[in-house]
Amino acid sequence: MLTPTPSPHDTDPTAPLDTAGLGPSTAAVHAGEARHKPGHSITDPIFAASTYTFADTQSIVDFIEEEHPREEYGRYGNPGERVVERKLAALDGGEMAVLFASGMGALVGLLMAHLNAGEEIVFFDECYHRSREFCRKHLTRFGVGFREVPTCDYAAMEAAITPRTKFIVSESPTNPHLSVVDIERFADIGRRKGVLTLIDATLCTPYNLRPLEAGVDFVLHSATKYLGGHNDLLAGVVVGSKDKLEPVRHLRGIMGGVNSPHNAYLLERGLKTFALRMERHNANGLAVARFLERHPRVERVLYPGLESHPFHAVAARTMRGYGGLVTFLLKDADWRETARVVDAVRIPRIGPSLGGVESLIEQPMVMSYWNYSPAERTAFRIPDSMIRLACGIEDPADLVADLAQALG
Repeated sequence: MLTPTPSPHDTDPTAPLDTAGLGPSTAAVHAGEARHKPGHSITDPIFAASTYTFADTQSIVDFIEEEHPREEYGRYGNPGERVVERKLAALDGGEMAVLFASGMGALVGLLMAHLNAGEEIVFFDECYHRSREFCRKHLTRFGVGFREVPTCDYAAMEAAITPRTKFIVSESPTNPHLSVVDIERFADIGRRKGVLTLIDATLCTPYNLRPLEAGVDFVLHSATKYLGGHNDLLAGVVVGSKDKLEPVRHLRGIMGGVNSPHNAYLLERGLKTFALRMERHNANGLAVARFLERHPRVERVLYPGLESHPFHAVAARTMRGYGGLVTFLLKDADWRETARVVDAVRIPRIGPSLGGVESLIEQPMVMSYWNYSPAERTAFRIPDSMIRLACGIEDPADLVADLAQALG
């Protein structure tokens, strides 16, 4: 007769598997999940409920006073959402994750929970244009200051910090320029200056980079992208320590930026193949970047996996892989000629976003900066000849052949 090995699940079948020290694919499949689930299902059920009932009044009192682990109302949480949050926290090596309805919802929720009037935030200037818009046009209305300094200019970042500064913020890699931040140096500035640090790691994902391990306070993802992975959901998440994220979770319950039970299920399902997908995204991005770098019609390729990239050394030291996003500039091309190349590809679809199984292609000047003046586009380093290709998980030879015919 077989004698089973003792496990935490023997005393608490709802305890998630401890995935510390296990590989990224094992963690993506099992982290955050109970071994034995409701209905004996191998997958977590969808709890399509807006409210949760109590057996009697004493149950309510116990829930409030003793903090019994259960749900009360859909705006404050959902059982399926809790599973996904535990999984996301484990993947990033954080104590807690808070899920939002979108990546922008996660950014707004985090900043609103920690910033007060009179304080300020300092950004590296290569950032998502909607993040910049929220800080510059909306946070400033509430008395929160906003500054930008050149990306990866750590001396400028440190010099911009004043006694009023509460946050320093960067993406890594940045979008669409793919500059890579030395996160250890970034975190060190925050520690020495006593300010909070935030890295938007959407483009690198926890598979390629874990900023919390370097001492960064918060890591943020648009889970719409690589984490969900199938271009079929919107979600955002912020990961960090429990004490710093409890105010964020509380404010989310007030503001109502929660995700739906069905989206939480889709995100959990997408995460099961996260590590496998990232292996292909990394391989495709590098193969396409190397092809483009050799093409006579291409002036420059921005991809941190290439030795020619200005931040390749930092990327090689800190990242497992370089992702599926490749930005390149055509030689002597105006926006119309650039558009003809974008229109000529057959496999990638034209559209915003990235990180899904389908490849997507866009011209940033048209897709995101069409209403900006030429001077503003120059300041943000968005030339007319720039193309951004988000490689999916198609066969790399097919993507390269498609680009060859489009460029030809």
